[in-house]
Amino acid sequence: MELAIHNWMRAESLEHTLNRINKLDYTHIEIQGAPESYDIKKTQLLLDLYGIKCWGSVTLMLEQRNLLAKDPAQRKMSVQYVKDVAKMVYQLGGNVISLVPATVGKIVPDAKQDEEWEWAVEGIQEIYKYTEDHGLQIGIEPINRFETYFINRGEQALALAEAVGPNCGVCLDTFHMNLEEVNMYDTIKKVGKRLVNFHVADNNRMAPGMGHLNWSKIIDTLKEIEYNKVLSVEFCAPLDRTPANPFQNSVEANPEGLTAEQKKFLEDHGSSATTDEFYTMLTKKSIDTLKTLI
Repeated sequence: MELAIHNWMRAESLEHTLNRINKLDYTHIEIQGAPESYDIKKTQLLLDLYGIKCWGSVTLMLEQRNLLAKDPAQRKMSVQYVKDVAKMVYQLGGNVISLVPATVGKIVPDAKQDEEWEWAVEGIQEIYKYTEDHGLQIGIEPINRFETYFINRGEQALALAEAVGPNCGVCLDTFHMNLEEVNMYDTIKKVGKRLVNFHVADNNRMAPGMGHLNWSKIIDTLKEIEYNKVLSVEFCAPLDRTPANPFQNSVEANPEGLTAEQKKFLEDHGSSATTDEFYTMLTKKSIDTLKTLI
């Protein structure tokens, strides 16, 4: 197994991120699903310069992006967005698209469950045709009930993947599994060969090793199912604004380059702008916890 990290958790240049993770011995990056933000040639040059490979991308299902939308035009736009993300991954030599089917933060459905299931399968199958043609894999990612009403558990993601096609996979995330699964180890085993990506953060969404998850057992279970791909670090630190904060240097008072959309996305995840020092500490803690286990 190798280690990647996402780059949506802090507003900073891609080069700044790559410089940090290169020094900390990461090998891959799971680039945020904002294809309009990346010039492919320039991005590839940066990846090559720092010796980092693109592992894939995670979809940012914000605003009107929703494969389950009642409006056909909205569904069509959402499918095209994911295909654009897949195109970016393909052009950067990546492997996977971590796909959350519905709008993050939307917890009330607009249609009947059989309608939504049909729309989800139909939309992902269109994306799947593109990914199959380009040698990529989709990993349907369950996220917790406070972020979506649709696909919260690995068993649900597995059912959707099976409905889409034989090579459609699942992406599991330890933070969400800790909230939603009866037994995360059994879920990993049940997903088995369909597991195409694995996101890691501790139970409190801090860096691995800063909560109570049993990382040795998690990694052993992944080895048991012969998962030998990438662990993709995706902490999103909850920021303490009280005197009890053990990390007094964590909150960035004057963030630079933080768009309104990014700010809302981070705040919707219980976080906000973090300082470079704090973020670097979380990045280092993640690899220090995991590298001896993999």
